[in-house]
Amino acid sequence: MEKEQFYYDNKIVRKFINATIFWGIVGMSVGLLLAFMFLFPNVTDGISWLSFGRLRPLHTNAVIFAFVGNAIFAGVYYSSQRLLKARMWNDALSNFNFWGWQAIIVAAALTLPLGYTTSKEYAELEWPIDIAIALVWVAFGANLIGTILKRRQRHLYVAIWFYLATFVTVAVLHIVNSIELPVSALKSYSVYAGVQDALVQWWYGHNAVAFFLTTPFLGLMYYFVPKAANRPVYSYRLSIVHFWSLIFIYIWAGPHHLLYSALPDWAQNLGVAFSVMLIAPSWGGMINGLLTLRGAWDKVRTDPVLKFMVVAITGYGMATFEGPMLSLKNVNAIAHFSDWVIAHVHVGALAWNGFLTFGMIYWLVPRLFKTKLWSIKLANAHFWIGTLGIVMYALPMYVAGFVQASMWKQFNPDGTLTYGNFLETLTEIIPMYWMRAIGGSLFIVGAFIALYNVYKTAKQGSKVTDELAEAAPLAKITSKRTAKEGYHTWLERRPVKLTIFATIAILIGGMVQIIPSLMVDEYVPVISSVKPYTPLELEGRDLYIREGCVSCHSQMIRPFRSEVERYGEYSKSGEYVYDHPFLWGSKRTGPDLFRVGGKYSDNWHLNHLYDPQSTSSGSIMPSYKWLLNRELDKSSTEDKMEAMVSLGVPYTQAEIDRAQEWMAEQGKKIEENLYSDPDFAKTYEADKAYAKENGEEFVEMRNREIVALIAYLQRLGTDIKVKNVDEEQEAEILGETEDGLGAIK
Repeated sequence: MEKEQFYYDNKIVRKFINATIFWGIVGMSVGLLLAFMFLFPNVTDGISWLSFGRLRPLHTNAVIFAFVGNAIFAGVYYSSQRLLKARMWNDALSNFNFWGWQAIIVAAALTLPLGYTTSKEYAELEWPIDIAIALVWVAFGANLIGTILKRRQRHLYVAIWFYLATFVTVAVLHIVNSIELPVSALKSYSVYAGVQDALVQWWYGHNAVAFFLTTPFLGLMYYFVPKAANRPVYSYRLSIVHFWSLIFIYIWAGPHHLLYSALPDWAQNLGVAFSVMLIAPSWGGMINGLLTLRGAWDKVRTDPVLKFMVVAITGYGMATFEGPMLSLKNVNAIAHFSDWVIAHVHVGALAWNGFLTFGMIYWLVPRLFKTKLWSIKLANAHFWIGTLGIVMYALPMYVAGFVQASMWKQFNPDGTLTYGNFLETLTEIIPMYWMRAIGGSLFIVGAFIALYNVYKTAKQGSKVTDELAEAAPLAKITSKRTAKEGYHTWLERRPVKLTIFATIAILIGGMVQIIPSLMVDEYVPVISSVKPYTPLELEGRDLYIREGCVSCHSQMIRPFRSEVERYGEYSKSGEYVYDHPFLWGSKRTGPDLFRVGGKYSDNWHLNHLYDPQSTSSGSIMPSYKWLLNRELDKSSTEDKMEAMVSLGVPYTQAEIDRAQEWMAEQGKKIEENLYSDPDFAKTYEADKAYAKENGEEFVEMRNREIVALIAYLQRLGTDIKVKNVDEEQEAEILGETEDGLGAIK
């Protein structure tokens, strides 16, 4: 059969590689700044858009969706064309994918520091940007599928299977988790509340890791590792088992992020069971990747590309062993909310995603510019500096996590907490935070080395925008399975069927978990004393979300003796029914706040937010001075309440109509409480007199943002009254000991 000539589009690959390196350095730089904020909390003192709570989601979004996302597109666009023997289906869609994705990243970089956030982890972007993400993602999928349909290679290679599963699953996850009710152009509320919102969010959050940070990179592994090693994949059969078992099992594991929470036990146990099973397909993929290098170990010693890839696959194996282990209840009871999880996440992010990306770039760039890598020595230097950076980052965080968990749970012989002051546990791990910052610095130095090496490589070469290729057109044969053809071999030439089966595989687990939480009325027991937030508390909650307080403070007291003793009565699912979105958190840099209401005076909260170290010596919380000076925007309060009514919150029309009056009354009471502090009264009156003398507008304290936030904090956990219980009742309430294994003593 006569071969056809066509051209691969290298231009789009180069664009995505450039974006990968640029956004990688930006995202890592923000992360490094955050690491130093643990050591110098007031380094950006008074600058609201550079506060920790606002920059933290910027860092995670920049690293996940900007750095890793652009790397995925670069690798997929390069490998798909060659695996399918076809140029991408539509150049316009390729460019729309590129520029649309960069526009989304820029929008995130602008809105998150300004406080426009949903607060849902890895899904913080507001609704207009969510819509843009969906459109760009669909364009990417359409381009990929269109290329598959016009391919010149009959059978789809394993990498393409993973790309298809990634496209379908990420689309489903993003759309379901991002269903929200807009209030304004950049403000919305999740349609789910409390427990349901937590389940949907971590179904999304865990599977964002699975299907954005894992499955596309497994596809890249299956293409670039054999290419770099010049060896075939170790086992075709293992790749089949790896693919189908991974995508089916992964989708069930989300609830392991919510163990010992207010989530129903059946959902927690389901997440644990499938998380434990997940180790088999994950390690199957790791083994397939590493054994592909059999016979090429001499080359590994000298080739920096393979060095990066070996460490990447090893990091994947470590992270995917640790994930199932962390899902075991007795281990999760120790690790959750601690820095252990930070170490776990960064082993995956820095080693698996980071190093595979760098290895791919070092392999791709010389081929895109028809030259050799400018400096093998620099690439090797990058490898060793980056590896040292990963070790120096992860190991101290493991130690910090173990120290935190141990100190949080220790009791004196008389039954009191040994470390009753949360800050005692924080002070102990500051040296580990120093080592984390040094490790992060080394890793970003490696990224700059890569930037320089890639620049010099490109400069010495000559770019080929359209690379000439030739292949025979795909002959038309029957779609029926032949007698000697294996079932999966037949499926590999039926992309539509393969995609449908993959979609079914990922939908089963999602439906089993999500549908009962939304459809069964008894899923969350009703607590009659739990009432909606007042208008001022609702505004304060939005400020809490805006400032990213959920990044450092949890609102979920687990049924452990240590947590009940430290924070108060354990959390009930019915207490969260009006929380759109939920704010349970996933890290305790500071103490849990769920029962902080009434624990401190209004003056304490004001001083704590103005100068945290003045009330809590040794605190690493930054100050929030701007809250004391800014006037609270009350213009959309009624719209927010009406949105809540649409979501099932029982505000009456009369309550909505008197929202402004209601806020004024509650604000005035807090203002009066603040006057009990002579220093506050003196300063406040002096400011008022100064404004009057100079003809400046003076904002009454009751109308400032700080008062709304205080109102919200003082409300937390006060809806239920906890009575004293005897030991037998206590055992029934707490259920399990600190390690989650037996009845409480």
